[in-house]
Amino acid sequence: GAFQKKGHSARILSPEEAERLAKDQVLVSEFKQLKLEKEAQKNWDLFYKRNSTNFFKDRHWTTREFQELKACREFADQKLTILEAGCGVGNCLFPLLEEDLNIFAYACDFSPRAVEYVKKNALYSTERCKVFQCDLTKDDLLENIPAESVDVVTLIFVLSAIHPDKMHLVLKNIYKVLKPGKCVLFRDYGLYDHAMLRFKSGRKLGENFYVRQDGTRSYFFTEEFLSQLFKAEGYEQVVNEYVQRETVNRKEDLCVPRVFLQSKFQKP
Repeated sequence: GAFQKKGHSARILSPEEAERLAKDQVLVSEFKQLKLEKEAQKNWDLFYKRNSTNFFKDRHWTTREFQELKACREFADQKLTILEAGCGVGNCLFPLLEEDLNIFAYACDFSPRAVEYVKKNALYSTERCKVFQCDLTKDDLLENIPAESVDVVTLIFVLSAIHPDKMHLVLKNIYKVLKPGKCVLFRDYGLYDHAMLRFKSGRKLGENFYVRQDGTRSYFFTEEFLSQLFKAEGYEQVVNEYVQRETVNRKEDLCVPRVFLQSKFQKP
């Protein structure tokens, strides 16, 4: 069973969880941190090499969770141009293209290997999408996408993989290709998500920022941090809230608290 609630209050930790997080204050050395930053692309490439296209499930929930993919149309079969920033192997992209025949999608990813997987997918068609490799923190999106030409940008479980000091660069980059009045749809890990609580000591890079066994990194967002990040780059906040979902494993009598941040920010 599972239940879900949305709102502005962060998850309350149990005393045991709070004590464990309070104890975990030792940060990964600066040398190791610089190495992780330098090798970020290599680590994601190796991740896709190991997992191929099998790691993430296809995300068929996108249109359910983000009504904007339908609502931003002025008439039913209006063509929409979207950008999926950080498309991975296309788990979000292909269900969307299948479900909605009036979408043209730009899609990019940090990992050259992930981009290759997208291009090899049977559903890939250059008439319906343009996929390219891109480091959103430094490669100018205008080299592949005309200025102010995109109706919707999806940023789903992408920003958390980027160093917090560089996140603003991604938002600045996206801003250039988004049409005025249009939105970025965001979903990512929230503070005190189950994944955050599972990190063993010695994995902490900074506040709410951790490194996994395979060298990929994950940041856990608070509502305030995300709001400031977007507003500083000129976006207006439309929706920004925690989604708390408790999944109960009855067999093992386990409660798994998932916390995400689901948000929508608009270019004025």
